[in-house]
Amino acid sequence: MNEDISFVIDSAKESMDSAITHLKKQLVNIRAGKASPAMLGSVMVDYYGSQTPLSQVANINTPDGRTISVQPWEKAMIPEIEKAIMNSNLGFNPMNNGDSVIINVPPLTEERRKDLVKQAKAEAEDAKVGVRNERKNANNEIKSLEKEGLSEDLCRNAEIDIQALTDKYVKMIDDIHAVKEKEILTV
Repeated sequence: MNEDISFVIDSAKESMDSAITHLKKQLVNIRAGKASPAMLGSVMVDYYGSQTPLSQVANINTPDGRTISVQPWEKAMIPEIEKAIMNSNLGFNPMNNGDSVIINVPPLTEERRKDLVKQAKAEAEDAKVGVRNERKNANNEIKSLEKEGLSEDLCRNAEIDIQALTDKYVKMIDDIHAVKEKEILTV
């Protein structure tokens, strides 16, 4: 029976880890003023009839903090890449110089920064909800193990462990959010 409790706790930890991973992925997509290749992570290009991530048809880099350069592996892809960036609703206006696509990343307005902070906060809250849901699932599993005959003390200790895990992950989410908020608000 002890291994059942260990399994419940390990499973909860794994799910909470995935909530953190998901949060980090979501926050990467929220732009914080500086140009980053990750800003184009969601752009899909029509590559000979199939939708392909931009990173698989071009080299993306940032020569400076305000510019993203997209160097396609085939020059014929430049018009498709421009169209894909325009259609991605990222607010970018790509220009091509014959060899590559250049994107000037406009500085964020104060209002836009506040919107991005709200968006980051919403993502952090979603992650917290995921962690808390996992706590609830784990506690329900522990209760069912108790009904199957596991000792009350072991169950109480497991619930305390699950709560400590939950507190730890909620704090991690708050820390990640604080870093992102500072990044967004830094001009």
